[in-house]
Amino acid sequence: MKARGIENRVALVTGASSGIGRATTLALLDADIHVIGMARTPERLAQLEADARACRGDLLVIAGDVTRREDVERAVERGVARFGRLDILVANAGVGLRGPLVDAEWAALESLLRTNVDGVLHSVRAAVPAMRESGGGHIITISSVAAPLVVPYSAAYAASKAFLSSMAHSLRLELEDERILVTDMLVGRTATEFDSRRLGAGARKAGSNLPVMSAAEVARGVIRAVRRPRRSVTLRLFDRLVLLAGRLAPDLLGRMARRQYR
Repeated sequence: MKARGIENRVALVTGASSGIGRATTLALLDADIHVIGMARTPERLAQLEADARACRGDLLVIAGDVTRREDVERAVERGVARFGRLDILVANAGVGLRGPLVDAEWAALESLLRTNVDGVLHSVRAAVPAMRESGGGHIITISSVAAPLVVPYSAAYAASKAFLSSMAHSLRLELEDERILVTDMLVGRTATEFDSRRLGAGARKAGSNLPVMSAAEVARGVIRAVRRPRRSVTLRLFDRLVLLAGRLAPDLLGRMARRQYR
Protein backbone atom coordinates (compact mmCIF):
# COMPACT_ATOMS: atom_id res chain seq x y z
CA MET A 1 0.00 0.00 0.00
CA LYS A 2 1.49 3.31 -1.04
CA ALA A 3 0.42 6.89 -0.47
CA ARG A 4 1.38 10.10 -2.18
CA GLY A 5 2.49 13.18 -0.26
CA ILE A 6 -0.03 14.13 2.37
CA GLU A 7 0.28 17.92 2.23
CA ASN A 8 -2.85 19.80 1.11
CA ARG A 9 -4.97 16.69 1.30
CA VAL A 10 -8.41 16.91 2.91
CA ALA A 11 -9.57 14.82 5.87
CA LEU A 12 -12.90 14.33 7.62
CA VAL A 13 -12.53 13.59 11.34
CA THR A 14 -15.59 12.55 13.32
CA GLY A 15 -15.73 13.17 17.05
CA ALA A 16 -13.26 15.97 16.41
CA SER A 17 -13.91 18.20 19.42
CA SER A 18 -12.41 16.08 22.22
CA GLY A 19 -9.98 13.30 23.05
CA ILE A 20 -8.42 11.35 20.20
CA GLY A 21 -10.48 13.20 17.60
CA ARG A 22 -9.30 16.60 18.78
CA ALA A 23 -5.65 15.53 18.99
CA THR A 24 -5.88 13.95 15.54
CA THR A 25 -7.48 17.03 14.03
CA LEU A 26 -4.70 19.28 15.32
CA ALA A 27 -2.00 16.82 14.22
CA LEU A 28 -3.43 16.64 10.70
CA LEU A 29 -3.63 20.43 10.53
CA ASP A 30 -0.01 20.70 11.69
CA ALA A 31 0.91 18.33 8.84
CA ASP A 32 -0.65 20.81 6.38
CA ILE A 33 -3.75 18.69 5.82
CA HIS A 34 -7.07 20.51 5.61
CA VAL A 35 -9.65 19.10 8.02
CA ILE A 36 -13.43 18.91 8.18
CA GLY A 37 -13.96 18.52 11.92
CA MET A 38 -17.36 17.12 12.87
CA ALA A 39 -18.73 16.79 16.40
CA ARG A 40 -21.95 17.28 18.33
CA THR A 41 -21.01 20.19 20.61
CA PRO A 42 -20.78 23.65 18.98
CA GLU A 43 -19.00 25.18 21.98
CA ARG A 44 -16.20 22.63 21.84
CA LEU A 45 -15.93 23.04 18.09
CA ALA A 46 -15.53 26.78 18.59
CA GLN A 47 -12.63 26.14 21.00
CA LEU A 48 -11.08 23.71 18.52
CA GLU A 49 -11.38 26.33 15.80
CA ALA A 50 -9.62 28.89 17.99
CA ASP A 51 -6.82 26.49 18.89
CA ALA A 52 -6.31 25.55 15.23
CA ARG A 53 -5.55 29.07 14.02
CA ALA A 54 -1.81 28.60 14.42
CA CYS A 55 -1.79 25.37 12.40
CA ARG A 56 -0.71 25.07 8.77
CA GLY A 57 -3.85 23.44 7.40
CA ASP A 58 -7.32 24.97 7.20
CA LEU A 59 -10.15 23.78 9.46
CA LEU A 60 -13.86 23.67 8.71
CA VAL A 61 -15.93 22.78 11.78
CA ILE A 62 -19.40 21.33 11.40
CA ALA A 63 -21.80 20.53 14.23
CA GLY A 64 -23.50 17.21 13.61
CA ASP A 65 -24.20 13.73 14.92
CA VAL A 66 -22.82 10.65 13.15
CA THR A 67 -25.95 8.71 14.12
CA ARG A 68 -27.84 10.89 11.63
CA ARG A 69 -26.96 9.99 8.06
CA GLU A 70 -27.96 13.41 6.76
CA ASP A 71 -25.54 15.15 9.16
CA VAL A 72 -22.56 13.19 7.86
CA GLU A 73 -23.61 13.69 4.24
CA ARG A 74 -23.92 17.42 4.91
CA ALA A 75 -20.42 17.50 6.43
CA VAL A 76 -18.96 15.83 3.35
CA GLU A 77 -20.87 18.10 0.98
CA ARG A 78 -19.77 21.25 2.80
CA GLY A 79 -16.20 20.02 3.02
CA VAL A 80 -15.99 19.25 -0.70
CA ALA A 81 -17.57 22.62 -1.48
CA ARG A 82 -14.91 24.32 0.65
CA PHE A 83 -11.81 22.31 -0.25
CA GLY A 84 -12.73 20.69 -3.57
CA ARG A 85 -12.05 17.08 -2.58
CA LEU A 86 -11.98 14.47 0.20
CA ASP A 87 -8.97 12.21 0.67
CA ILE A 88 -9.06 10.87 4.22
CA LEU A 89 -11.72 9.73 6.67
CA VAL A 90 -10.81 9.22 10.33
CA ALA A 91 -13.86 7.40 11.70
CA ASN A 92 -13.25 8.22 15.33
CA ALA A 93 -16.59 9.09 16.95
CA GLY A 94 -17.59 6.47 19.48
CA VAL A 95 -18.96 5.83 22.97
CA GLY A 96 -18.24 3.24 25.64
CA LEU A 97 -20.47 1.06 27.79
CA ARG A 98 -19.53 -0.85 30.92
CA GLY A 99 -21.62 -3.14 33.10
CA PRO A 100 -23.59 -6.39 32.87
CA LEU A 101 -24.94 -6.82 29.36
CA VAL A 102 -28.30 -8.28 30.37
CA ASP A 103 -28.97 -5.52 32.90
CA ALA A 104 -27.88 -2.59 30.73
CA GLU A 105 -30.53 -0.02 29.93
CA TRP A 106 -31.70 -0.40 26.36
CA ALA A 107 -31.22 3.33 25.75
CA ALA A 108 -27.52 2.95 26.57
CA LEU A 109 -27.15 -0.09 24.31
CA GLU A 110 -28.95 1.70 21.50
CA SER A 111 -26.75 4.78 21.89
CA LEU A 112 -23.64 2.59 21.73
CA LEU A 113 -24.75 0.70 18.64
CA ARG A 114 -26.05 3.73 16.80
CA THR A 115 -22.79 5.61 17.37
CA ASN A 116 -20.18 2.86 17.07
CA VAL A 117 -21.85 0.90 14.27
CA ASP A 118 -24.37 3.12 12.46
CA GLY A 119 -22.14 6.18 12.85
CA VAL A 120 -19.20 4.51 11.15
CA LEU A 121 -21.41 3.15 8.37
CA HIS A 122 -22.87 6.61 7.77
CA SER A 123 -19.35 8.09 7.68
CA VAL A 124 -17.95 5.52 5.26
CA ARG A 125 -20.97 5.61 2.95
CA ALA A 126 -20.87 9.41 2.82
CA ALA A 127 -17.09 9.65 2.33
CA VAL A 128 -16.45 6.98 -0.31
CA PRO A 129 -18.36 8.65 -3.19
CA ALA A 130 -16.37 11.85 -2.59
CA MET A 131 -13.13 9.85 -2.51
CA ARG A 132 -14.05 8.24 -5.82
CA GLU A 133 -14.45 11.72 -7.30
CA SER A 134 -11.01 12.59 -5.94
CA GLY A 135 -9.39 9.53 -7.54
CA GLY A 136 -8.83 7.58 -4.34
CA GLY A 137 -8.60 7.97 -0.60
CA HIS A 138 -7.82 6.48 2.79
CA ILE A 139 -10.24 5.35 5.51
CA ILE A 140 -8.84 4.99 9.03
CA THR A 141 -11.13 3.31 11.54
CA ILE A 142 -10.43 3.96 15.22
CA SER A 143 -11.17 0.56 16.74
CA SER A 144 -10.02 -0.93 20.03
CA VAL A 145 -7.65 -3.55 21.35
CA ALA A 146 -10.79 -4.95 23.02
CA ALA A 147 -12.29 -5.88 19.62
CA PRO A 148 -10.93 -9.46 19.38
CA LEU A 149 -10.81 -10.11 23.14
CA VAL A 150 -13.11 -11.76 25.67
CA VAL A 151 -14.14 -8.76 27.78
CA PRO A 152 -16.85 -9.47 30.39
CA TYR A 153 -18.79 -6.38 31.51
CA SER A 154 -17.64 -4.55 28.40
CA ALA A 155 -19.15 -7.04 25.97
CA ALA A 156 -21.32 -4.67 23.95
CA TYR A 157 -18.50 -2.18 23.48
CA ALA A 158 -16.03 -4.89 22.43
CA ALA A 159 -18.60 -6.36 20.04
CA SER A 160 -19.21 -2.96 18.43
CA LYS A 161 -15.48 -2.57 17.86
CA ALA A 162 -15.23 -6.14 16.56
CA PHE A 163 -17.83 -5.18 13.97
CA LEU A 164 -15.74 -2.14 13.07
CA SER A 165 -12.53 -4.14 12.63
CA SER A 166 -14.24 -6.89 10.64
CA MET A 167 -15.88 -4.33 8.38
CA ALA A 168 -12.59 -2.51 7.82
CA HIS A 169 -10.77 -5.63 6.62
CA SER A 170 -13.56 -6.61 4.24
CA LEU A 171 -14.01 -3.04 3.02
CA ARG A 172 -10.31 -2.88 2.18
CA LEU A 173 -10.74 -5.61 -0.42
CA GLU A 174 -13.96 -4.10 -1.75
CA LEU A 175 -12.32 -0.73 -2.37
CA GLU A 176 -8.73 -1.55 -3.30
CA ASP A 177 -9.41 -1.45 -7.06
CA GLU A 178 -10.70 2.10 -6.61
CA ARG A 179 -7.44 3.24 -4.93
CA ILE A 180 -9.17 3.66 -1.58
CA LEU A 181 -7.09 2.28 1.29
CA VAL A 182 -8.48 1.09 4.62
CA THR A 183 -6.53 0.96 7.89
CA ASP A 184 -7.93 -0.62 11.06
CA MET A 185 -6.30 1.03 14.09
CA LEU A 186 -6.58 -0.91 17.36
CA VAL A 187 -6.21 1.60 20.17
CA GLY A 188 -5.45 0.68 23.77
CA ARG A 189 -6.34 2.58 26.91
CA THR A 190 -5.95 6.31 26.34
CA ALA A 191 -6.07 9.27 28.72
CA THR A 192 -9.19 11.12 27.54
CA GLU A 193 -12.69 11.85 28.81
CA PHE A 194 -13.83 8.57 27.27
CA ASP A 195 -13.79 6.62 30.55
CA SER A 196 -15.61 9.27 32.57
CA ARG A 197 -18.28 9.61 29.87
CA ARG A 198 -18.75 5.87 29.38
CA LEU A 199 -22.36 4.70 29.57
CA GLY A 200 -23.59 2.01 31.95
CA ALA A 201 -23.91 1.29 35.64
CA GLY A 202 -20.21 0.41 36.01
CA ALA A 203 -18.93 3.31 33.97
CA ARG A 204 -17.33 5.40 36.67
CA LYS A 205 -15.47 2.80 38.65
CA ALA A 206 -11.81 3.46 39.34
CA GLY A 207 -9.48 2.46 36.54
CA SER A 208 -6.91 -0.30 36.67
CA ASN A 209 -3.14 -0.07 36.76
CA LEU A 210 -2.86 -0.80 33.05
CA PRO A 211 -0.58 1.61 31.14
CA VAL A 212 -2.31 4.57 29.55
CA MET A 213 -1.17 6.52 26.49
CA SER A 214 -1.99 10.09 25.55
CA ALA A 215 -4.39 11.19 22.83
CA ALA A 216 -1.42 12.90 21.17
CA GLU A 217 0.33 9.52 20.90
CA VAL A 218 -2.68 8.09 19.08
CA ALA A 219 -2.77 11.14 16.82
CA ARG A 220 0.87 10.59 15.90
CA GLY A 221 -0.06 7.02 15.03
CA VAL A 222 -2.76 8.31 12.69
CA ILE A 223 -0.25 10.59 10.97
CA ARG A 224 2.16 7.66 10.52
CA ALA A 225 -0.68 5.59 9.06
CA VAL A 226 -1.52 8.38 6.62
CA ARG A 227 2.11 8.64 5.52
CA ARG A 228 2.73 4.86 5.38
CA PRO A 229 -0.64 3.09 5.08
CA ARG A 230 -1.00 -0.37 6.57
CA ARG A 231 -3.89 -2.78 6.85
CA SER A 232 -3.87 -2.83 10.64
CA VAL A 233 -2.06 -0.78 13.27
CA THR A 234 -1.56 -1.48 16.98
CA LEU A 235 0.38 1.37 18.52
CA ARG A 236 2.09 -0.11 21.59
CA LEU A 237 4.07 -3.24 22.32
CA PHE A 238 1.96 -3.73 25.46
CA ASP A 239 -1.23 -3.85 23.39
CA ARG A 240 0.33 -6.26 20.89
CA LEU A 241 1.21 -8.54 23.80
CA VAL A 242 -2.38 -8.29 25.09
CA LEU A 243 -3.68 -9.31 21.67
CA LEU A 244 -1.26 -12.24 21.60
CA ALA A 245 -2.43 -13.35 25.05
CA GLY A 246 -6.00 -13.06 23.85
CA ARG A 247 -5.27 -15.49 21.03
CA LEU A 248 -3.33 -17.97 23.17
CA ALA A 249 -5.41 -17.90 26.36
CA PRO A 250 -8.69 -16.05 25.72
CA ASP A 251 -10.56 -17.27 28.82
CA LEU A 252 -7.63 -16.52 31.15
CA LEU A 253 -7.45 -12.97 29.84
CA GLY A 254 -11.24 -12.73 30.02
CA ARG A 255 -11.24 -13.72 33.70
CA MET A 256 -8.64 -11.04 34.39
CA ALA A 257 -10.81 -8.52 32.58
CA ARG A 258 -13.84 -9.63 34.59
CA ARG A 259 -12.09 -8.73 37.83
CA GLN A 260 -11.17 -5.33 36.38
CA TYR A 261 -14.54 -4.33 34.95
CA ARG A 262 -16.98 -5.80 37.49
